[in-house]
Amino acid sequence: MADAIKRERKLLGPITANADMFIDTSRTNVHQLRDLVMESLGKNQKSGFLMLLRSFGYKHGIPGDADFVFDARCLPNPHWQADLRHLTGKDSAVADYLEHEEVARLYYQQLEDFLTTWVPHFQADNRSYLSIAIGCTGGQHRSVYLVERLARELKSRLCDIVTRHRELE
Repeated sequence: MADAIKRERKLLGPITANADMFIDTSRTNVHQLRDLVMESLGKNQKSGFLMLLRSFGYKHGIPGDADFVFDARCLPNPHWQADLRHLTGKDSAVADYLEHEEVARLYYQQLEDFLTTWVPHFQADNRSYLSIAIGCTGGQHRSVYLVERLARELKSRLCDIVTRHRELE
């Protein structure tokens, strides 16, 4: 191991000579290193935090990289309304339909409350991103509506938000 370290130092010599900063990591853990790097870049704890809100259809599988997965299949399904079937959760007619359903309003409000309560804790822990996946049967109506509404309501209050609709892309 000692020989490998010596060889690595020799190979990195030209890079080290041009470095603006050198951080000795021999006595730091990953969290301390992150803090040192952020401090040296002049970044505060909340800068650069991003939340990914993603809709998906359970019939196509759950996204494997989500930090949280929420299941919206318990909500009334616009698919069963002939005039809404061809639309998506981005369309106002679908949003109106769901917003007139008490269970959908309650589900949305509790999801918003959860995120506004817990996202700041992830930010305070120096996380750089959080991935939230919301699914319904086909990934066309309910999950898309929830992702769109959450992004619209929370982006000015919490953090930068990116939306993705797996089954619409």
